[in-house]
Amino acid sequence: MRSEEFVFEGSMGPLSGRLSLPDRPVTHSALFAHCFTCSKDIPAAKRITSALAARGIAVLSFDFTGLGHSDGEFENTNFSSNVEDLRAAATALETRVAPPSLLVGHSLGGAAVIAAAPTLPSVKAVATIGAPSDPEHVQGLFRDRVPEINDRGFAEVDLAGRTFTITKQFVDDVGSANLHGALLKLDAALLIMHSPVDEIVNVSNAAEIFTAALHPKSYVSLDDADHLMRRVADAEYAASVITAWAGRYLPPAPPGSAQNAPDGDVLVSEVSPDGFAHDVLVAGTHQLSADEPEDVGGTNTGPTPYQFLAAGLGACTSMTIRLYARRKKIPLDHVSVTVRHDKRHAVECEQCETTEPKVDHFQRNIRLTGELSEDQVASMLAIADKCPVHRTLERSSHISTTRVA
Repeated sequence: MRSEEFVFEGSMGPLSGRLSLPDRPVTHSALFAHCFTCSKDIPAAKRITSALAARGIAVLSFDFTGLGHSDGEFENTNFSSNVEDLRAAATALETRVAPPSLLVGHSLGGAAVIAAAPTLPSVKAVATIGAPSDPEHVQGLFRDRVPEINDRGFAEVDLAGRTFTITKQFVDDVGSANLHGALLKLDAALLIMHSPVDEIVNVSNAAEIFTAALHPKSYVSLDDADHLMRRVADAEYAASVITAWAGRYLPPAPPGSAQNAPDGDVLVSEVSPDGFAHDVLVAGTHQLSADEPEDVGGTNTGPTPYQFLAAGLGACTSMTIRLYARRKKIPLDHVSVTVRHDKRHAVECEQCETTEPKVDHFQRNIRLTGELSEDQVASMLAIADKCPVHRTLERSSHISTTRVA
C-alpha cells in the first residue's frame, strides 16, 4: 500500500485526507468516517484502510471539519455538516479515482455513513463499527452540560482528555437527526459490527439498526473489544471481516499474472510498522493474514511464514495424491497431511546476516483411509514425493528482486 495526502473542499472549507492506494490496479474505492472528535489517524482507522487497500480498494479517510488537520472550527459543525463532508469526499474521490462503492464508519461516523449512503448511488456496501442508532446518543458524552449549552448557547466540554466547544446548534441538530428513514432508503448491503461490552455506545444500538434495516444485512460481534478498538488484534479482526464481507458485494477485478505465474500474484502488505502482522492477498481474491507469535514480538493474528510454507507442502501433497488415486481408480476415501517444521522465521532472521541457515527439515505425516492394498498405499506415498511443492523445496530456487515505485 502507498498513501498520499489528499486535500479537498468540504462543507465549511478545506479538509485534510489520506488516500490509501493498493500496490496494483484499483478495483473499487471506499470512504472511511472516523468517530466523534477523533481523526483519521486513530490506529483502528489505519488498520482498516490498510486491509482494504491490500485487497485492491482505494480508501479515502479524512478529518471532519475542525478536527485533526482539517480547517474550520469544530464548534460550527454538527451531524448534518459531517454528512455533507462525506458527500464532498465522495465527489472528490470520484474525481481522483472512482466513485465510492464502500462506506465504513466508526461510532458517530457509522451513523454518518448510513445517513449519507442513500444519496450516493455508487455505494454498494456500508459497514459500521460501534455506531449509535440515533445521532442524539452522542449527547450522553456530555449530558450533564446540556442544560448549560441550552442556556448559554455553548459550553466547554472535556472529551477523552481534550476540550471542545459544544454549541446549541450542534445539540439541536443531533436531536433532530433520524437514521430510520435513511435505513429504509438504503440500497446497499449493511454490515453492523459492535462489541457487547461497549461502554460508550451500548450494543442495543446495533440491534435497533439491524431491526430497522432492510436485507441484505449482517451483524458481527466484536466480543470484548473496547469502543475505540485500542487493541491491535481487535482492529485487525474488524478489518479482516470487513474486507471478506465486502468481497461479496464488490467483486475483485480479474487477477493479473505473468505468463510464468499461472496462479496469479500474491501481495503481502504489512498492517503497521509495529509488530509483524501482514495482510496477504492471493490472486486478487483470497484475503489471509500472516503474523508471528507474541513471544517473538508478533500479535499471533495469522500463521507464520513457515506455517504458510508447510501448508503449501501439505495441500500440494494431498492434492497430488487425490489426483493420482482418481486417475488410477484407487478406492481412497480420505487423505490428510500433517506437516511440521522445526524453526521459526522471526528467530532465524535475527541471525541470518551473521550465520549460515540450518538445513530445513519438514516432517510430513500422511493419513490414507479406505479399502487399500499395500501396493496402492506404497504407490500413493511414492507419488507424494512428486508433488510440485515438494520438488520445489528439494531443489534450489532462484529469487529475483526488483524495487518498484
